[in-house]
Amino acid sequence: MENPYREVLSDAAARALRYLGTIQERRVGPLPGDVDALRALGGPLPEQGEEGAEVLKLLDEIGSPATVATMGGRFFGFVVGGALPATVAAHWMADAWDQNACLHDLSPVAVRCEEIVLAWLLDLLRLPGGCGGAFVTGAQMANFTGLAAARHATLQTAGWNVEEDGLFGAPPIAVAVGEEAHVTVLKALALLGLGRSRIIRVPVDGQGRMRAEALPRFTGPAIVCVQAGNVNTGASDPIGAICQAAHRQGAWVHVDGAFGLWATAAPLRRHLLEGAEAADSWATDAHKWLNVPQDSGIAIVRDPMHLRAAMSITADYLNPGERREPMQYGPESSRRARAIEVWAALRYLGRRGVADLVERTCLHAGRFADGLRQAGYEILNDVVLNQVLVSFGNPGVTRRVIRKIQEDGTCWCGGTVWQGRTAMRISVSSWATTEGDVARSLEAILGIAAREGRQIR
Repeated sequence: MENPYREVLSDAAARALRYLGTIQERRVGPLPGDVDALRALGGPLPEQGEEGAEVLKLLDEIGSPATVATMGGRFFGFVVGGALPATVAAHWMADAWDQNACLHDLSPVAVRCEEIVLAWLLDLLRLPGGCGGAFVTGAQMANFTGLAAARHATLQTAGWNVEEDGLFGAPPIAVAVGEEAHVTVLKALALLGLGRSRIIRVPVDGQGRMRAEALPRFTGPAIVCVQAGNVNTGASDPIGAICQAAHRQGAWVHVDGAFGLWATAAPLRRHLLEGAEAADSWATDAHKWLNVPQDSGIAIVRDPMHLRAAMSITADYLNPGERREPMQYGPESSRRARAIEVWAALRYLGRRGVADLVERTCLHAGRFADGLRQAGYEILNDVVLNQVLVSFGNPGVTRRVIRKIQEDGTCWCGGTVWQGRTAMRISVSSWATTEGDVARSLEAILGIAAREGRQIR
């Protein structure tokens, strides 16, 4: 019998290559008409199924024009890396394998890739050997996973088994975060029953870094959440100093390093995260600075037993041996084999390639800042990593510039309000971004900013 996948996968490859072949020249944001056309994908559920080739044709012709060109080099709205070619290919291979990565018996290759990748990451990110890890959807779930291990460990020390007895009647856990903590950390704390409103918010400095000297005193179980890479400024908390102060009080330190943790892989940037290896758990994204396909997050915990205790499940049909079974270390059971793309990225880039990717995108951010500053616009942050905040004058003008940039399509930048200032945020994290992309984008931004500025004079 003819292979039923051959025709449709060959067609998909051809369509994907056509899409990617024009990605660098197409507008970054879709046109309103292309978004409106997505209605054609809906309507009543068909009574009769359609041929796979027709389904793919409709998806490509209607869906492709309505995508945001994050795979190109001029998307700067969020910290979203475009997927490296080797990782896209590995993703396709993993889809063809359709492996369930929860158990060794279901996928030896998925489990072995996780073990290899975890060891490589600990080495690359300069974290302690022997840590446990879980491959999850993104930093949101990586924070949740690391903080679940923290909840277990801190309450276990206080004589309480939270997995068996829940939080009703448990000793209270004090949780301290910086005032610039990312919303995903707050959501993770809420999901874990630790609350948003009861946390202690520690003051920060002018770049959004937690002030280590302002860390509160704890009298019982405690967790401190620090940040590697502020989503607005790129700044990192003084992690080493906070770890020392927190550990003296018996507190657990968790690092939200969604993108910033990768700076430890770049020799010229790792000093910004000095002491990060002293923490107890870490969360990061591979689909940000490592540039693998969505979705890919990683939780790392110093003591694997705390992670396993927080996540493990049992059933009569599960017979775990001494080998590592992924479902015993993460929040999901059935899931795709995310580590395969991470393995491909690390194998493709190597240690030097990861360092170059981080450093090159940071240099691009510096070029943006220099060009905007030389044109007379205010850069609001110290550009230490890949984030640039720029104000074009008053909030109204800045918001109009952002809107016009998005409508123009040359590049895509987002807006933010940081420490009371309205700003445009430029995030550079794609392997595909070139000096030419920066120059082309700067030209468009400066042209729009000049026109908008003249309109208020």
